[in-house]
Amino acid sequence: MKHLRYLLSLLLLLVTFALAGCDMFAEEEDEGADVLYVYSWGDYINEEVLAQFEEETGIHVVLDEYDTNESMYPRIAEGAEAYDVLCPSDYMINKLIENDLLQPLDFGKLAEARKNIAPDFFEQAKAFDKEGKYTVPYCWGTVGIMYNTKLVHEPVDSWKILWEEKYRDNILMQDSARDAIMIPLKLLGKSMNTHDEEDLKAARDMLIRQKPLVQAYGVDDIRDKLSSGEAALGVIFSGEAINLMESNPDLQFQPAPKEGTNVWIDGWVIPKNARHVENAHKFIDYMCRPDIAAENFRRLGYSTPNTAVRAQVEEELEDKVEVAFPPEEVYKGQESYSYLGEELDKLYTKLWLQVKVS
Repeated sequence: MKHLRYLLSLLLLLVTFALAGCDMFAEEEDEGADVLYVYSWGDYINEEVLAQFEEETGIHVVLDEYDTNESMYPRIAEGAEAYDVLCPSDYMINKLIENDLLQPLDFGKLAEARKNIAPDFFEQAKAFDKEGKYTVPYCWGTVGIMYNTKLVHEPVDSWKILWEEKYRDNILMQDSARDAIMIPLKLLGKSMNTHDEEDLKAARDMLIRQKPLVQAYGVDDIRDKLSSGEAALGVIFSGEAINLMESNPDLQFQPAPKEGTNVWIDGWVIPKNARHVENAHKFIDYMCRPDIAAENFRRLGYSTPNTAVRAQVEEELEDKVEVAFPPEEVYKGQESYSYLGEELDKLYTKLWLQVKVS
């Protein structure tokens, strides 16, 4: 009987080792598998471009999408999913770096990125990626003012216009703590990354004074209201401007009021726990190819830091070229959002809620 129990124990041990060996083999096989796990903003990559990448490389792309940086971050921080490529925004890249959740890029494998992405944008990215080791810029833009020329007959060159009594119930504001608070901070001559609580409270008070003039705080619905002529002025992201101007020829866009604005950059990064790092570099470099970047631009409408795209799409844009490719003075010297830490994040959110319930 003892011998039988011994043999059964030995058999169980052998089976356990065999299964462990299979798991190890599967993991090793997965490391070299022709697959890539991408986690990006919704509707942010041309599907035809993904199909072409798969056809050219034989690498199958599994794409998951998120709607905000804040909904993306916990999945990366918890390590529940091992994504190979992400496309977060500036301040969130900063947060990922600070929490040791990204790995440095091997720029020796990113020839198209080195050749085609304008050095200005790599330099701008140092606002949130100080060493320039983790990010390849993908899309960029500003937060500006879209206005209806049938309803607004004065120059739109300052954020002050959003506090004008004559536009009562005709103003649309972003329902976002950072984007809303940025505007009064700029009017006050302060940094949009300020840590000063008194400056932030002053910005909150300005927004509370503005509130009776505001028709709505929104996100996607701002586009619809501007397109249909339901409002005179709206704060929007520059990437939405071209489509809006095409939907309603009465609309014009001010990309950078004179007090300054946010220049945002979304960039490609590789998480620290990525399993297919070689494939990730191939994908990022592929997205920097001029023909691929041009196709993505046509689909998205967001400004691209890729210097070779303008020549390919200029004729299609006609009078909207400078909206898609703003001159250097629009973005030179502007700030980008940086990660402020958990406590300040909470303070911004608290102050914004105070505006909304006031």
